[in-house]
Amino acid sequence: MISVRDLHHGILDIDALDITPGITSVIGPNGSGKTTLLKLLSGISLPERGSIQVDGKPPRQVETGWVNEFPDRNILFDTVADEVSSTLRFHRMSCPEAEHRVKDQMVMMKISPLYNRPVQDLSGGEKILTALAAATVLQPRLIVLDEYDSHLDHSRAQEIENFLKNSTISYIIRCTQQMESAARGNAIIYLEKGMVVHQGPPDKVFTALSGTAFYPFSRRCDL
Repeated sequence: MISVRDLHHGILDIDALDITPGITSVIGPNGSGKTTLLKLLSGISLPERGSIQVDGKPPRQVETGWVNEFPDRNILFDTVADEVSSTLRFHRMSCPEAEHRVKDQMVMMKISPLYNRPVQDLSGGEKILTALAAATVLQPRLIVLDEYDSHLDHSRAQEIENFLKNSTISYIIRCTQQMESAARGNAIIYLEKGMVVHQGPPDKVFTALSGTAFYPFSRRCDL
């Protein structure tokens, strides 16, 4: 379990928050603290006050993958193959084993044609897919995704969603503007003005959000 206690950081004011394994979607208005929370959960930022524990450890002591919402901010290397293999090389995996792992990863994500492409030639969506491949190639315990799906078309976003569901990653935490996608996850955290206003299974949270802009269109059609 991810446990957040007495967290006060910037706009965020969260007394207690527990996140169980599975896919958790973080939603809410612009400026509500979503990205700030994701950076704290991933260990990119340290809380001004309070604590975050991932299965009893601080986030920086847990193998974590991160994908920024801005495609170019995810990229460090010149080619897709080098970018995806960078995580493995940082862990001192041998070149032959890393190459084999990268090729398998790209096959599973259906992005093998990108293998030898220069990163500078990629579209925004292709850069996000490359970053996601690099972030998940080691099957970390936690993956944090900041609106990655805003750069993907519907079919590709669903393919990646299925890829993540079938992975062995314990915690998948994503900020998304796609309420239909959020509804297919295991849990939702709804933030407003830095506070957790609603949390729980999609049915519970979206019932509370009925009549708002965050209510999924498919559910409106069922009314």
